Amino acid sequence: MRRLGDDVRTARISAGISQRTVARALGVSHSAIYRFERGLTRKPVLEFVGALCAVVGLDFSIKTYPAGDALRDRAQLELLERLRALIHRALRWRTEVPLPEIGDLRAWDAVISGSIPHAWRVRIEAETKLSDVQALTRKITLKIRDDPDGQVILLVSDTAGNRRALRAWRESLRDLFPLDTRQVLAALREGRQPAGNGIVVL
Repeated sequence: MRRLGDDVRTARISAGISQRTVARALGVSHSAIYRFERGLTRKPVLEFVGALCAVVGLDFSIKTYPAGDALRDRAQLELLERLRALIHRALRWRTEVPLPEIGDLRAWDAVISGSIPHAWRVRIEAETKLSDVQALTRKITLKIRDDPDGQVILLVSDTAGNRRALRAWRESLRDLFPLDTRQVLAALREGRQPAGNGIVVL
């Protein structure tokens, strides 16, 4: 808000317009313009910001950028707990495990780790609804690139819609996720490291 206020103030001064003139054009108080330019407006209305920018000769636009993983909802938490209940109790279970690069806001939904016969870990990406499988695959591939140590399990809720999506996409995902539910769970139930990446439907 402070940077945006500075932009508006600079544009207004460059155009030779007073705060009172801007306020009259927008039908607001002089103090509203003053507070905005000082970055003191806590919850600005988008229409107001757009109109204010237009008055001082600025275009105002908003764009979103991927910055991290979304907060998990209750269904996703329940999905993760279903998997946790099935693994050997000697295995360590952690949730919201960040990628190793400092400043990277992404995280694995969960990580399972073991120590027999040597230290190993399995990263979990949990999805309650498979919508854009290609986008999901790209997201996971980038995570693997930036955190390559260990296997990755795509954990999917067992719903009719997800089963249809998997039937359509399973073979194209085979190179990235060669193992299926039975193979992955057999290893984790015994406290063993799965032989590769896999898809688990629960």
